[in-house]
Amino acid sequence: MSDTELLPKPEPARRMEVFTGAGRRRAWTAGEKARIVAESYEVGETVSAVARRHALTPQQLFAWRRHARREVQDKTGAHGLGFAPVVVESTGAVSGMRLCGSAMIEIAIGAATVRVASGADAATLTAVLRALGGAR
Repeated sequence: MSDTELLPKPEPARRMEVFTGAGRRRAWTAGEKARIVAESYEVGETVSAVARRHALTPQQLFAWRRHARREVQDKTGAHGLGFAPVVVESTGAVSGMRLCGSAMIEIAIGAATVRVASGADAATLTAVLRALGGAR
């Protein structure tokens, strides 16, 4: 027996892929991106499943979603919710007025102070706070 008979024999090629072209990245139009992002927000969908269907990585789809969110925020001026420090005082009086057992929130924005009694209209309060925030 010769030593060449003991060497492993290579398997014949079963499948071969030939790539032609420049090999560049895929170019997605803004409309395609928007459609895929909207699909990822549908009820019952996961980002991973949508990304897999469109041959994307989940990271790429998350980046597209973040970019779309930022564009909406820039157009509408709404930057989501934020946190503010809260100080609880139990003085029982606000500017010489008695609270009479009802809860009240006092919001200080710069030199302005807004006092909100329980049951205040949320839309009106939102408009007032936005106006004060823009006046800074």
